[in-house]
Amino acid sequence: MENVNQAITGICTFGKYPICTDLDNLDANFAVIGVPFDSNVAFIPGSRLAPRRIREASTQYGRGELGFYNYETDEQLLESPKIVDCGDVDILSGQHKYSFTRVESAVRKIIQKHAVPVVLGGDHSITIPYGFALSEIHEKVDIVQIGAHLDWTDHAGSFYESPGSAMRRLSEMDHIGHITQIGIRGMGSSCKKDFYDAMAYGTALISAKSIHKLEREKVLEKIPNAKKYCMVIDIDGFDISIAPGTSAPYPGGISFDEYVDIIIGLCQKGNVVGICLTEVNPQYDPSGITSRLAALVLINSIAQIIKYECVATLQEQSGAKANG
Repeated sequence: MENVNQAITGICTFGKYPICTDLDNLDANFAVIGVPFDSNVAFIPGSRLAPRRIREASTQYGRGELGFYNYETDEQLLESPKIVDCGDVDILSGQHKYSFTRVESAVRKIIQKHAVPVVLGGDHSITIPYGFALSEIHEKVDIVQIGAHLDWTDHAGSFYESPGSAMRRLSEMDHIGHITQIGIRGMGSSCKKDFYDAMAYGTALISAKSIHKLEREKVLEKIPNAKKYCMVIDIDGFDISIAPGTSAPYPGGISFDEYVDIIIGLCQKGNVVGICLTEVNPQYDPSGITSRLAALVLINSIAQIIKYECVATLQEQSGAKANG
């Protein structure tokens, strides 16, 4: 008798996709990997618990080879993609150098295996080793960040790798191209000097308020054109009403639908080669809606990347036939 395989049964993997913890034998289009690390947080820890909670929430949406039917767009998504859950990076709490080395090594291996690395954080500082690993792509990669805060702090005392320094550290990497930061808002995001440094670098800053007011096309026009993009998602970029479980929630953030518009538009502009999601803090959200939001953000992102890669492939094939 064939198993029904309901969401509540089985091992809790992301979207109930297969497990592959041996990266040397990875064979997939997308590799989901957890980074349960929050040792660099200065104020409210707890994001180390996020990978497990996001996985739990994602199992309800595990459709496997059936994929998803989107009623609003009348299209079938996520049919038979090669997605695997690679478990978690080996972390040593309190030892960020060891942990960062393991994060960078794992992401590099995933890229070498020609899969898109999808990281479940963890605090925002893990974006730093993730960013170093993107050099494995051997092309400039543009960063599009969703977040409430600028995260361009240079250092705190002698510490240069805090969550608040993540975007500045990315800007210092030679293989990183343009940076676009979406959802920035409110007092306390950063000091004036940090904003001026970001703008001097060429960062495109798009406030949450402008997202609410502008049409999608106008928002996308503010994102520089590129061949390769990496999505860096700090969950506090979303409004506090749908993402209360994070270390620094803030009202006035973007909605889920606004995010979906952004990822669709980004996939139309270029190839999304990585996703790094951080700062879900389950301890401060007993309802679990933040973990659920994170799971759906990732599922929808993967679905759109697959869809538009397929569209681009079909267009290339059509062009080749026409020229032939």
